[in-house]
Amino acid sequence: MNPQLSRRRFIKAVIASSVASASYTGLQSANAQDSSSGVVERLISLNINGRTRRVDVLPQETLAYTLRYKLGLTGTKLACNRGDCGACTVIVDGITRYSCSTLTHSVRSLEVQTVEGLQSADGTLHPVQQAFIDELSPQCGFCTPGQIMSTVALLNENPTPTREEARQALSGNLCRCGAYDHYLNGVMRASGQNS
Repeated sequence: MNPQLSRRRFIKAVIASSVASASYTGLQSANAQDSSSGVVERLISLNINGRTRRVDVLPQETLAYTLRYKLGLTGTKLACNRGDCGACTVIVDGITRYSCSTLTHSVRSLEVQTVEGLQSADGTLHPVQQAFIDELSPQCGFCTPGQIMSTVALLNENPTPTREEARQALSGNLCRCGAYDHYLNGVMRASGQNS
């Protein structure tokens, strides 16, 4: 193995190429909206947490920026703003995405779920949120929304993951406090398997 190629550098290269590809695709789809005049439509409709929201979006605007600063959904955290840490993780059509590296225009026809969309109307927490509380998973809490969204996506796809499968699913979420085992305990509790 090339000594210059570490796991972190490999992951960064994959993310960078994905961001470039997504950006190009997002700009293509945005430009296709009104190619006759060359103007990108700015007032668009987004499906956020099951509700249609109209919002004014610049062509190069990221989903994280739109969610936090235009729609007031501040549960989605901005930390690295480079697709490295996972604090901004949301679920788009059932798949986790770093919202800091996703153009808002690229999700206009998709369903976006944020951490605010997990709690039921009567205030009952989602089982993952409750499990994380019960296991004392959050320390500072900054990475917690991303950890929750990654866990929800995992359990939607695989309701009873092994601890190793959970570790893999959360590997894109960094915790500066090092509470990884607490988060894994929360995943196992939420899946009905005791840690």
